[in-house]
Amino acid sequence: MNKRTFIKLSSATIASSAMSPLSAWPAPDKLTNWAGNLEYSTESLYAAKSPQQIQDFVKTHPKFKVLGSRHCFNNIADSKDAFLSIKPLDEIVSLDAQARTVTVDAGITYGQLAPLLDAKGFALHNLASLPHISVAGACTTATHGSGEKNGNLATAVSALEIITASGDVVKLSRKEDNNFFQGAVVGLGALGVITKITLDIQPTYQMRQYVYENLSFAAMKDHFDAIQSSAYSVSLFTDWQNHNFSEVWLKTRTEKGQAFNAKPEFFGAKLATKNLHPIAALSAENCTQQMGVLGPWYERLPHFRMGFTPSAGKELQSEYFVPRHHAVEAIVAVERLRDQITPHLLITEIRAIAADDLWMSPCYQQPCVTIHFTWKQDWPAVSQLLPVIEKELAPFVARPHWGKLFTMSSQQLHASYPKLPQFLALTKKFDPNGKFRNDFLNANIFS
Repeated sequence: MNKRTFIKLSSATIASSAMSPLSAWPAPDKLTNWAGNLEYSTESLYAAKSPQQIQDFVKTHPKFKVLGSRHCFNNIADSKDAFLSIKPLDEIVSLDAQARTVTVDAGITYGQLAPLLDAKGFALHNLASLPHISVAGACTTATHGSGEKNGNLATAVSALEIITASGDVVKLSRKEDNNFFQGAVVGLGALGVITKITLDIQPTYQMRQYVYENLSFAAMKDHFDAIQSSAYSVSLFTDWQNHNFSEVWLKTRTEKGQAFNAKPEFFGAKLATKNLHPIAALSAENCTQQMGVLGPWYERLPHFRMGFTPSAGKELQSEYFVPRHHAVEAIVAVERLRDQITPHLLITEIRAIAADDLWMSPCYQQPCVTIHFTWKQDWPAVSQLLPVIEKELAPFVARPHWGKLFTMSSQQLHASYPKLPQFLALTKKFDPNGKFRNDFLNANIFS
């Protein structure tokens, strides 16, 4: 996404008392996702300033998709008909200190929410690697951070307000709708328009971040569990060459019993002497502070700072979840492909995530380790590689990240999600005529 497009999206005004389409995009500025690899299928973009405007839009449009912060790399949010943006709805609605919950408008990003929460003395349990993403979009696609005891971001959701295909406002909660709430949280955009979302919060905390360089694959294989349990959040980075992880990022809380003792060596890896970017050749300027410098949770849990362009710029991303007990086997299987992978790769990151009970979460009823690929923006090459990687991971019943690139068949996806029939029934209840379906959902969920 270039600067001109960003300004158009973030400062567009509403021409009428309800909604109006943004002006047609000039040829060089077609509406794309943030990485620029996906050009959306329509330029009909509408914005809503209130829940009533959303209801009016839902009632008068037979098919559309909600367009969030556009950080998905596939067409899960694409539409051939129309887009509805709820970006103007980005406030904290209420904070219940006694219940330890915060309710927010669905358009708010983690980068907006986190410092406001911290100022009130509260925090979230985790954040993704970049804070630029919207809360609702991240939760509905089961986006995650790291830490073997930390569930994905959607596990913090305790209530939702959704406008269904009929225009009705439906309020769901973990407490009141336990029989199907777990199916609605990771809803993949198939149930309706999320307008408000309630998150569990906890007292604020401070963190330190350390980076170690050059962890051997042998050490990883021999001590994988000890490495993953060594800090609150752990990330391993590799380009798959030299049987080596170039960097290990450890994010540690300062509370008694959780603080990490940063010694000069970590399973043979050496403590870094300066801030590093996950891609060693790039400047660490846009990365969060390392070197054990104390800071608030929201300035340490992400890898990238809110005020800077995340990651490397133009790129593609894929990610696969494998059951935790198969983690080392799966990593070794991918390493065998190193000479095929590396020419097209920017970096791979490996993280652990706790199990959850959300029907369409890749971590449903199983703790997972994710193998994440940040690719050079060469889709013809990557599209040939993904089936090869997926074949290597097939014995472990890997599940792809819903918002990233994959080539798995719908049959494979259906076989790996035991609650998919119940999810399909739930979508038909909320959206009987398929108003919120698109090519992605039709191909992968409803086929």
